[in-house]
Amino acid sequence: MNIDTRRFQQVLLEERERVERAIARLHDQHRGRIDEEVEEIAATHDNHLAETATATLDREIDYTLGENSARMLAAIDASLERIENGTYGTCARCATAIVPERLEAYPWASLCIDCKREAERG
Repeated sequence: MNIDTRRFQQVLLEERERVERAIARLHDQHRGRIDEEVEEIAATHDNHLAETATATLDREIDYTLGENSARMLAAIDASLERIENGTYGTCARCATAIVPERLEAYPWASLCIDCKREAERG
């Protein structure tokens, strides 16, 4: 199978930049600690219990998004490394070729669809 690794490298670099921007936005939105935000809400709102719960939930969602973004960056970086070492497009588990349609959908894929399904089943 012949894969246009230059094109996939460009796609991965663009995706990496997009994810980095998203992480930066999350960090810009929450510069302080959660306890500082809660104290600020408590000092300025009459209904601070509900506001505190909302702030806490929002922060937890943002932390989850940040963790997912960090995992995505790691997958992208691993894919870029596979391009560099000539193993991009080969399943990391069974060493068979990853079908081009899967790479088009998930350029950071490291497993063929069968191995991915098996990994998801546990």
